[in-house]
Amino acid sequence: MNAACFFRLLPLAGFVAFFPHPSAHSLDWPAFRGPSGDGAAPAGEDAPLEWSERKNLVWRTELPGPGSSSPIVVGDRVFLSCYSGYGLDKRDPGDLSKLRRHAICLDRNSGKVLWDEIIPNPDAEEPYQGEYITTHGYASGTPVSDGKGVFFFFAHAGVHAFTLDGRKVWERNVGSKPHPWGSGSSPLLHGDLLFVNAALESDTLHALDRRTGETVWSATGFPNSWGTPALAKVGGREELIVNASGKLRAFDPATGKELWFCQSIRAAELCPSVLVHEGVCYVIGHPRGEGMAVKAGGDGDVTGTHVLWRIQKGSNVGSPVWHDGHLYFVNDSRGMALCVKADDGRVVYEERISPARDRWYASPVLVKDRLYYVGRTSGTVVLAAKPSFEVLAKNVVADDTSVSNASFAVAGERIYLRSDRFAYCFGRK
Repeated sequence: MNAACFFRLLPLAGFVAFFPHPSAHSLDWPAFRGPSGDGAAPAGEDAPLEWSERKNLVWRTELPGPGSSSPIVVGDRVFLSCYSGYGLDKRDPGDLSKLRRHAICLDRNSGKVLWDEIIPNPDAEEPYQGEYITTHGYASGTPVSDGKGVFFFFAHAGVHAFTLDGRKVWERNVGSKPHPWGSGSSPLLHGDLLFVNAALESDTLHALDRRTGETVWSATGFPNSWGTPALAKVGGREELIVNASGKLRAFDPATGKELWFCQSIRAAELCPSVLVHEGVCYVIGHPRGEGMAVKAGGDGDVTGTHVLWRIQKGSNVGSPVWHDGHLYFVNDSRGMALCVKADDGRVVYEERISPARDRWYASPVLVKDRLYYVGRTSGTVVLAAKPSFEVLAKNVVADDTSVSNASFAVAGERIYLRSDRFAYCFGRK
């Protein structure tokens, strides 16, 4: 399937009625890292601290296949993505032509599968081999919703827009080049625009009309960028922030004009999303761990004027959260939880989060005064959100030994999580 025939608009009658201006319910979790894109749950103070296969389990649903996308929660629905047919066993991956991606909708209250749309496999695809794509597979981007529609990004298999009841509205090819490490960026909604970081597929940041999938503007020059774009507002000006190897860039989200840039972390892969808080961009990355803080709101090259601090600490995959003047994150390869002063980068603590040897790819979530972390194979750990290391709980679902790469979704009194095998809802019944 070539690019020309891949871009297809479906009938648009009544389209505006299905996609109004984005507005998320206060108990929704409509995007990767939540309603504000920073991993903070605005209404989750009654979410459970402890759970297992017997305790505080509201429902569990077996999925059609694995995936690293995080769940989102919109109204009475939960959305996530999976893949099936190929790449389920590294020793015997199967027939690549049988790979299928799934856009899935579950009932929020029961976990019942409401719809499961199959995304056709593109002609070119990376085989399930090596160290990287085998750790997360072919469905890593978290969907995003405006409360009436939902958008999935499946790398070179395209961007797909559905109504909440599963009717396909449009699909769009944003680049046809597969990457041997796979894809990881999630789409971001802002106003009438859907931002897609297709750095790996086409070296392009796309701003698409959320109603039609048409390109409104685009920009190029994003080497080794797996992160999800972030939004900042400084002095009444909105900025779209995207990180790439060696360069942090800010754009006018409406027009695509580049507002400022600075020299940033240089690495073969940059996966963490930029965290924006009160006009400061916090950036972490690099396999050995690096971090920096950059003041937003500049013009042109701000390397010499707006960089607030740099440290040799960070995570290569998961993103940070901000709470009460501190940054919290976990080093993905060493399993070390870190607390860093947000104003100067001083490390307050660096402690091993679990004695088990594991990798921590999911981004943490802040729920009131608690931090929730997910390990790939060792379960979840809840820490106190304070500048001293305190483990509040460790939770394991004993009969699920599959990998967990996804971050939490927190909506009201319930926590939603997925592994390669199941989707879960935990909370008081």
